[in-house]
Amino acid sequence: MTDIAEIDLANAGRRVTGHGMDAWLDEAWELLKLAGPLAATQVAQMIIMGTDMLMLGHFSTTALASATIGNTIFFFAWLMGFGPASAVSPMIAHILGAWPDNRAGVRAVVRMGLWSVLIVSLPLFVLLQFAEPILLLLDQKPMLAEGAGHFVSALAFGLPFTIGYQVLRNYTTALSRPVAPLIVMGVTIVFNALLDYILIFGNFGAPRLGLQGSGIASACSFAFSFIAMVVVIWLTPGLRKYRIFRRFRRPHWEKLGEVFWLGVPIGLTTIFEAMLFNSATLVMGTFGVASVAAHQISLLVPSFTFMVPLGIAMAATVRVGLASGARDIEAARRAGYGAILMGTAFMALMSIVLWSFPREIASLWVADPVADAKVIALAVVFLHVAAAFQVFDGMQVVAALSLRGLKDARMPMWIAAGSYWLVGAPVGLWLAFGLGMKGLGIWIGLALALGVVAGLMCWRFWYLTRAR
Repeated sequence: MTDIAEIDLANAGRRVTGHGMDAWLDEAWELLKLAGPLAATQVAQMIIMGTDMLMLGHFSTTALASATIGNTIFFFAWLMGFGPASAVSPMIAHILGAWPDNRAGVRAVVRMGLWSVLIVSLPLFVLLQFAEPILLLLDQKPMLAEGAGHFVSALAFGLPFTIGYQVLRNYTTALSRPVAPLIVMGVTIVFNALLDYILIFGNFGAPRLGLQGSGIASACSFAFSFIAMVVVIWLTPGLRKYRIFRRFRRPHWEKLGEVFWLGVPIGLTTIFEAMLFNSATLVMGTFGVASVAAHQISLLVPSFTFMVPLGIAMAATVRVGLASGARDIEAARRAGYGAILMGTAFMALMSIVLWSFPREIASLWVADPVADAKVIALAVVFLHVAAAFQVFDGMQVVAALSLRGLKDARMPMWIAAGSYWLVGAPVGLWLAFGLGMKGLGIWIGLALALGVVAGLMCWRFWYLTRAR
């Protein structure tokens, strides 16, 4: 079989050397070749989530709100395992930047990344079984908490598979072969949509499970994507040659330690951001079902646009990591700055779109625009704020993942903690409750936090790569 990735991305891992405009253009081309499939994979993942929300929204607004609340708990658990999985990409990039033929080192990193999945999955699975009482303690409405509990209990069975998929995906990304996860996500979209259609609505003779059916469908889709990823790796010669499952039971304590040493602050950085947005969802729950539904719609739409700069950012991790592993600070700086510029430019364009068509966008996600007029009206207000923070969102994620390529994880963690929880959260709560702005106040706080973190992450990258 011909290696698909070799055809499409034969030179995607080439390290650009030299100076001047030619070097910048070459780096931009290398970045785009890697970022394109990565961004497409991120969009595919969002299509899967959007399919879940779309079908639940047409099932009932209450089911949509319960799933939104439940996802806040599941996402927290996922992020706890996501950190060590994320360390795989920069670790491999550094190894290949210094020693391009070091297969044993690459294999050890992937093996220990999968070990980290086994280590964290069991306690997180147990935590997820208590989703309903946790949500009740967080003052969520009992009806929503009960539905979310059933949803999360089913979804929890897919947790080790979705984290394991991230390890394998980061392995292929670090080798500059991102086509494999794109293929897997494309097939998973169809698999997940079919299961949602069957289990939520009870089609083809299946029971009508509603919200719980969505959780079961998502868990099965997580397992499917992991198994499919293993198969694609095995079928691709350029990926199979590293024999990542060889001697799987053999520990490599140094690499395992680095996976957690680098991965824990990466995970916490993501948690500080994600939990601010998820906490905003929980606060929205105190304002009623319409506010939660509008918030979820307004968050889902810019989340789609965010997938493109996130794909660029993931490519930047590899490009910066390769240069950093080779101790070429000029190339690392060039890769990071080029990626930041690309991500910012794309989000500026998306900001115009969200500002211009908020009502049309919001109407796509409800079954009856007349009955759900309040949801749409709130979503229009929130989408206007989302349009305002698009540029900051793109800038901060690319800068943060460029720092990850330098293996700089602890300072970005503190930047995220301060920006999101010492600036964004207090201001948002004060506006929402102190000034009575409710949901709008929460969204203004989110925008402010993203602006602060974007500026500080860019400054940090400049500081570490400045000319000496």
